[in-house]
Amino acid sequence: MTDEEKLIERLKRVEALHAGAATPGERDAAASARQRILDRLKEFNRTESPIEYRFKMTDAWSRKLFVALLRRYDIRPYRYPRQRYTTVMARVPRSFVDETLWPEFVELNKSLKQFISDITDRVIREGINGDASEPEIRQEPAALSPPPFAGNFDDES
Repeated sequence: MTDEEKLIERLKRVEALHAGAATPGERDAAASARQRILDRLKEFNRTESPIEYRFKMTDAWSRKLFVALLRRYDIRPYRYPRQRYTTVMARVPRSFVDETLWPEFVELNKSLKQFISDITDRVIREGINGDASEPEIRQEPAALSPPPFAGNFDDES
């Protein structure tokens, strides 16, 4: 199984977990997990009004993942003119955000960032330099002594 296939399987397991899957068979069924989350969203929509949220993502990868997650649950992402590219707006019931959407996104995003970091490290090790370790940490040098004369150099005298 490739690294990409492992990541996709991990993402499906995260979704199943947030859908409230009770048995191993349910956890393996991504389609039923999505349907359970959609059913939960419909229930939240019946009991409370959606409110407008502004989600600020830290990077383009997180934004793409979050937009895909919203669309997966039939929520239409948008943004207003002059908002940053990494800002995503959506109208969603608060309970759905708190109990399902945001916790699922956080876990998915953690997996995606780790995957991107691992690939970056591997490409750098194999294509640039095998030493991908962090730079050493050195003690700061002692402060420089003040100049012997701190007068005004513009005087004509």
